[in-house]
Amino acid sequence: MKVILLEEDRIAEVADGFARNYLFPKKLAISATPAAIKQMEKKAEVSRHKREEEKKVAQDVAGKLTEVVIKADAGEEGKLFGSITTSDVSSAISSSFGLDVDKRKINLNEQIKAIGVYTASIKLHRDVVAHLNVRIEKK
Repeated sequence: MKVILLEEDRIAEVADGFARNYLFPKKLAISATPAAIKQMEKKAEVSRHKREEEKKVAQDVAGKLTEVVIKADAGEEGKLFGSITTSDVSSAISSSFGLDVDKRKINLNEQIKAIGVYTASIKLHRDVVAHLNVRIEKK
């Protein structure tokens, strides 16, 4: 029997008893009628279009993110009192660009413990990663 697996949005061939006794009662699948197949294809098209739009927006944002400046307390030799974290970078992006970026999506390529310029990677979309220069300056 052909069924449409609802969580995966794909058509599968399963045994009749498995479909009737397990998949249908638990609402994990529906029968693969022509109308249901057409509806699944339409839903997949809408989903694909939405992902493309989100990717375009992420690419636009990635183009805008170039450099962010963070002022921090530092000693005489340029060593910071503490270190700069992804939370600090997220706050700086928010204040500089007006964008809310989740700190978990920011990857600092190295620990920031001194004044200088560092590179951070920000995952904006599953296919889009922005590279941001993080400039640390003394207060």
